[in-house]
Amino acid sequence: MQPRIYLDNAATSWPKPESVYQAAERAMRELGAPAGRSTYREANEVQAAIDDTRRRLASLLGLNEPRNIIFTANGTEALNLALYGLLQPGDHVITTAAEHNSVLRPLKHLEETRQVEVTRVATSREGVVDVQQIADALRPQTRLVAMTHASNVTGALQPVAEVGRLVKDHAALFLVDAAQSLGHVDCSFATLGCDLLAAPGHKGLLGPLGTGLLALRPGVEQSIASLRRGGTGTSSEDDRHPDALPEKYEAGNLNVPGILGLGAALAYLEERGLETLRQHEIDLTAQLWQALAELPAVRLFGPADAARRVGVVSVQVEGYDPQEFAALLDSVSRIQVRAGLHCAPAMHQALGTLASGGTVRLSLSPFTTSAEIEAVRRAFHEFTSELL
Repeated sequence: MQPRIYLDNAATSWPKPESVYQAAERAMRELGAPAGRSTYREANEVQAAIDDTRRRLASLLGLNEPRNIIFTANGTEALNLALYGLLQPGDHVITTAAEHNSVLRPLKHLEETRQVEVTRVATSREGVVDVQQIADALRPQTRLVAMTHASNVTGALQPVAEVGRLVKDHAALFLVDAAQSLGHVDCSFATLGCDLLAAPGHKGLLGPLGTGLLALRPGVEQSIASLRRGGTGTSSEDDRHPDALPEKYEAGNLNVPGILGLGAALAYLEERGLETLRQHEIDLTAQLWQALAELPAVRLFGPADAARRVGVVSVQVEGYDPQEFAALLDSVSRIQVRAGLHCAPAMHQALGTLASGGTVRLSLSPFTTSAEIEAVRRAFHEFTSELL
């Protein structure tokens, strides 16, 4: 069978490091214990591994307190916790056209149910937000600025650090959606200037599906209500849910196999080094962009400079519907990509691709090779040459 070329890493990364499979399997086959519920040997080992994963994430984000890392089921749950836990009637929120539906839909619902007011800042034709527009939108009652770090459509890195400095001088909080950036570029709180950061564990962090996190600047937890209450393994005699972190937001059993797999993935990233992995991503993204830019029938979106984006490239191909072209790539060349609107309709509207069905998105990982990018170039050339 023709080898599989997987370029849908912006949806979920594959393959994972071998250590991730081993850690998740061992959690199920050998350890078989919950976190924070018991004190026998395997349960203690599980708890130690959970704590280690929390410490690794805190270190990655430059936080001194691992307890300020909240485990969630995915990035969407993390964003929901931040938005629904914080925003109240009369609050004003600033967000952008670059956002995923994991931000757009909760904010729309909060507009309709809690009378939260939302200002949506436009992007340029490259899909990049203008910081001045955010500055102009700030009001005394602005409670939150919520924006993505990197577009899941174009890969464009947003001016998050500049926005962080802007918001620091205002009473608002700053929430960063790092779904496409964590594990790829520096996402430390000191660099971004954020108060909250949400991300999945299964994309750039290379962990299993079913994992995510919400990271909180110390003190912010006082403003974020818990959305779930129940068993935590602590203070069991009290029918009030604990306020201590991380238990305040982690009611119920944690996804032990997923979190242990995530811990192994973080160890892999630390061993390889983010700077090394980032250079690999930049090099292959530049190779991919150049290969596709040479084809007259292909239209590319976002910044041409690979250093200004993560490893995500979106295109439209003349004469093809995006879904049709993606299916052709898979059926003929086993190149697997994602086509459509990518749960980001406002971004596609800004790019002018909404009415035409979106784009074909190719997204890379540390395991993507130069030979695979060359195979993509040959396939695109073959499928578009008949259009010339």
